Amino acid sequence: MDGVYSKFGVGVPFDPELSLVTSPVYSPFLLATIRLLFGFYYLLTFIFWFSWESVHSPVDVDQFFSYFTHLSAIGLCAYFWAAGVQTTAYARWNKYPLRHWPRLFQLLHLGLTATVITFPFVVTIAYWGLLASSTSFSTPFNAWENTSLHILNSVFALSEILLTFVGPIPWLYLPICVLTIGLYIALAYVSHATQNFYPYKFLDPAQYGGQVAAYVFGVLIGECIIFAVVYGLSKLRNIIFAKRRTSTLADTSLGEKSQAGHV
Repeated sequence: MDGVYSKFGVGVPFDPELSLVTSPVYSPFLLATIRLLFGFYYLLTFIFWFSWESVHSPVDVDQFFSYFTHLSAIGLCAYFWAAGVQTTAYARWNKYPLRHWPRLFQLLHLGLTATVITFPFVVTIAYWGLLASSTSFSTPFNAWENTSLHILNSVFALSEILLTFVGPIPWLYLPICVLTIGLYIALAYVSHATQNFYPYKFLDPAQYGGQVAAYVFGVLIGECIIFAVVYGLSKLRNIIFAKRRTSTLADTSLGEKSQAGHV
């Protein structure tokens, strides 16, 4: 299993370059704060959304988990809370717990990271390219909802790509991301079978016929392209900030030696 884990970026020690808890522009404390704020924002978004829709549109509440947009946002919320806690521990004690957890948990964290830095762009492009309408900003609630779920999602994901040292994520996570989207598409048809609605109109074969296959393949190919672009941006960022990354690792090494000297 060691070889399999290593191919997925789960080596021993895990994350030796501290990529998951450092940034080329933020201190670890500020990075932790920003991540926790992003996680808190999405948590409040869900609380307010459920509260509002429970009163104004209970049907939407029942259908919440049928939408890829919502599932992707849940992933963002979970990631920013998890990453924020890990980064807080690193900022406070110069270490972070994930490095000492079972390798399966490390693998799952990297898998979640792969979805967080790619799925939001799929959601944003699909919505504004295929689904947006005159009602997208017709009311304050609609404007807030679509800004939170179809704009800020990609802004937050882009901040992880450009303003942290996360990635590049190993290519082996690409088929996992594609499979995840494929499983979601299957879930969309389960939603139609059980609740008699399609979460996204372009999945309706009665309305779009053979175009449905084109849309599905388009989404899957789009995920592949986005993964490749994110991979390239991550590599370029690391090259640009190589000296700063070396300095960060050196400071961490000195901090660990200082702590050892006081034991």
